[in-house]
Amino acid sequence: MKIKLLFTFLLFCCFSQSQIIRKYSNEFLNIGAGARGLAMGGAVISSQNDVYSPMWNPAGLLGIERDYQVAAMHAEYFESIAKYDYIAFAKPLDSKNGVFAVSLVRLGVDNILNTTQLIDSEGNIDYDKITSFSASDYAGLISFAFHPGGNQKLDLGVNAKIVYRNIGKFATGYGFGFDLGAIYHGDTGYNFGGTLRDATSTVNFWTVNQKELSTVVNGQEFNPAPTDKLEITLPKLNVGVSKNFDLNRDLSLLPEVGLNVDFAKTAALVSTSFASITPYAGAELKYQDLIFVRVGINQFQNITDIENLKRKVSFQPSGGIGVKYRGITLDYAITNSGIGGSNFYSNFFSLKFDMGDFRN
Repeated sequence: MKIKLLFTFLLFCCFSQSQIIRKYSNEFLNIGAGARGLAMGGAVISSQNDVYSPMWNPAGLLGIERDYQVAAMHAEYFESIAKYDYIAFAKPLDSKNGVFAVSLVRLGVDNILNTTQLIDSEGNIDYDKITSFSASDYAGLISFAFHPGGNQKLDLGVNAKIVYRNIGKFATGYGFGFDLGAIYHGDTGYNFGGTLRDATSTVNFWTVNQKELSTVVNGQEFNPAPTDKLEITLPKLNVGVSKNFDLNRDLSLLPEVGLNVDFAKTAALVSTSFASITPYAGAELKYQDLIFVRVGINQFQNITDIENLKRKVSFQPSGGIGVKYRGITLDYAITNSGIGGSNFYSNFFSLKFDMGDFRN
């Protein structure tokens, strides 16, 4: 009993004195994976049904019915300054009671100049002391999807994720958390999906190297270490509805619309102290399960123009194409930051290998 009380007291102290809640903590896990979903503006919460599902809705893994799938994605942001990579493997269990998947994610910026030692303690500048470092975020996801009670109309899924974040020699952080997802297949062909990210709040524990970070010049300390060592990521909710429409024998159209809900005040279209809500939409036009054309729109925000101080709405458009041959699918997506008519475009390439289709 004493041990339990001591543990409870220590836990309370940690969370009450050294934690900090971040609106945008672990945001790299909210980017998504797979050029299909990114081209559709993330409008795949109820329609992603392959090895890329863990990054959108883990319940979608149940779309893998035989053998296994392997996937890989690479993307570069802001003229290759930042690089984003994803690899994954998914396989139905032999007992047919579910689908298991493992995914790895990395977002990193390399060759950042380290100028913390540029000026010595007496104020002298030495350019030879400039070095470089990388700031990288990593995550490993273990996912499982199943039909509760054998109900084929309802898919449930869960992600258990481990996060590692590294800022050169300056700081490292470790975190863990869970995502929950569900998809309901209606009798009329509509699919309803929902994902609760960081369902139990994801906790990051940080260690800061004060010796590497700080610099003392003429007796004054610069770059002092942060006092908060715990970082809390609040839950986020994504919901969507989709339906496939057969236009003719060769063409079909799959649209999806939905809402993204942050339980914090942000620049979203609808924003309160409790939650912020922004819509998204996307569509996929398929020709003979061979060629795919996709468009999407998301990230609606209220922003202020710096020049005239007027408020306006920004959004992020996206588009892409895909080609499938037997068990190999190659997808491409392009997105724009959408802020102030920015010319910054991000390109995504993803590859999927489906052993089940290969053997047919």
